[in-house]
Amino acid sequence: MIPKRVFWLTVGYGAGLGSSWYAARKVKAAARRYTPESLGGRVTDTVSGISKDVKAAVTEGRSAMREREAELRRPRAASPRG
Repeated sequence: MIPKRVFWLTVGYGAGLGSSWYAARKVKAAARRYTPESLGGRVTDTVSGISKDVKAAVTEGRSAMREREAELRRPRAASPRG
């Protein structure tokens, strides 16, 4: 009877120790993510990404506009007008 209690006491102690170590590790990682340096870096990366996306969209829009304008300015083939 005593060895069974000692076994489960050890298992419970190990589980408690392991889960508290894991929780402390996760809390420290979350705290590091929200430091001013980390937040500043993430904001900079996000703004840079958005800036690149906007530039790409503008470039694509301009090229599509030029293609369409060229298409509209092309002389039309002689079409039979009854």
